[in-house]
Amino acid sequence: MAGNVEVAPADGAWAGYARLPYGVVRLLGGLVFSLGLILVVIGGAELFTGNNLIVMAWASGKVRTRDLLENWVVAFAGNFVGAFMTAILAFYSTQYSFGGGAVGLTALTTAHAKTSLAFIPAVALGILCNALVCLGVWMCYGARTSVDRILTIIPPVAAFVAAGFEHSIANIYFISIGLFIKSGAPDAFWTAIGKTAGDFPNLNWSNFLIGNLLPVTIGNIIGGSIMVAAVYWFVYLRKKLP
Repeated sequence: MAGNVEVAPADGAWAGYARLPYGVVRLLGGLVFSLGLILVVIGGAELFTGNNLIVMAWASGKVRTRDLLENWVVAFAGNFVGAFMTAILAFYSTQYSFGGGAVGLTALTTAHAKTSLAFIPAVALGILCNALVCLGVWMCYGARTSVDRILTIIPPVAAFVAAGFEHSIANIYFISIGLFIKSGAPDAFWTAIGKTAGDFPNLNWSNFLIGNLLPVTIGNIIGGSIMVAAVYWFVYLRKKLP
């Protein structure tokens, strides 16, 4: 699919990265990942998981059920297309061959781990993830400047990534790029990482769409809509009895 890719030995900076403690690697990944929500909030984009907070307006009678569901469907579809197309572009850039194939091996390992989750754990990880994401968006409402918003977003997003929670929209990219690498990477890549496509048996389209994306999306909706939106609506916005 991607043509011939020249892969260099895995050494230098990537070897040093691989020797970092597990917790440090997760934390660094979380700090970098927070850029996504920063771009969404500062840039005024729409993110399905953050839009679960619309439940607050729905519970107050300011948004119809039809409008709420339509927003979720359109936002999810747009996010899916964007993440999927980004994965295609990243694959054809042959970025997976960088660092002697270390980038591609990490992508494959990450995607395989996600598609190996059982249904209930995937739902639970999705709940925990979007509770933190929506808390980050909720706290942004108290910010007055772009710097305030950025500093508010980073801790909860870094926390959910470091903890290994599951985000449906992010998984569209992570699992898709893993699938593209598994099916289309040249022999030189597999030789460089010392693996074969058969070493990632659970990484397939069925496990992506049904085994991961479905339960994680359900969990994200529960975490954002109930654990954050509904709770804060009940605390701050519901009509008090006389």
